[in-house]
Amino acid sequence: MTKPLPVVQLRVPTEEDALAWHRVFDDPEVMEFHGGAAAEMSVYEELTARQRRHDAVHGFCLWTMLDDHGEVIGFTGAQPWPHQSYGPVGEIEIGWRLGRGHWGRGYATAAARTTLERVRAAGVGEVVALVNSRNTRSLAVTRRLGMAAAETYVPPGSGQEAYCFRLAL
Repeated sequence: MTKPLPVVQLRVPTEEDALAWHRVFDDPEVMEFHGGAAAEMSVYEELTARQRRHDAVHGFCLWTMLDDHGEVIGFTGAQPWPHQSYGPVGEIEIGWRLGRGHWGRGYATAAARTTLERVRAAGVGEVVALVNSRNTRSLAVTRRLGMAAAETYVPPGSGQEAYCFRLAL
């Protein structure tokens, strides 16, 4: 029997969410596949501001993810692929990042499914997800979403393979 997915709420990130994201992601295990170390507060300030702009322009972004108590537990959503030098340039990427205390409960899958509904409603026909080949948790989410492996990339400076998954909406 499949366990029901938890209730998650998604909202456009606020200025205050920069601090919440910084706090939730200040963990080497959370950041293992995202540079290995916590980012400076200014990174999250810029990231949340960029996501507000994406939402205004595209109708979607990396939304702040909240549990059923309204606690910020991470983000999920979609954005135009942010790099011009590698990867699925010009495509819409879905992604998720969750605080370690919330791993293994189905939050990323539940939020990613809501993301797919929202981007489909915004007129997006296909999404991609780029996942480090060693990130077993995120690889499992792509399988649960029905995404298909397509290409492999080695992001500059990482020396590690990342799989690009695709899903037609």
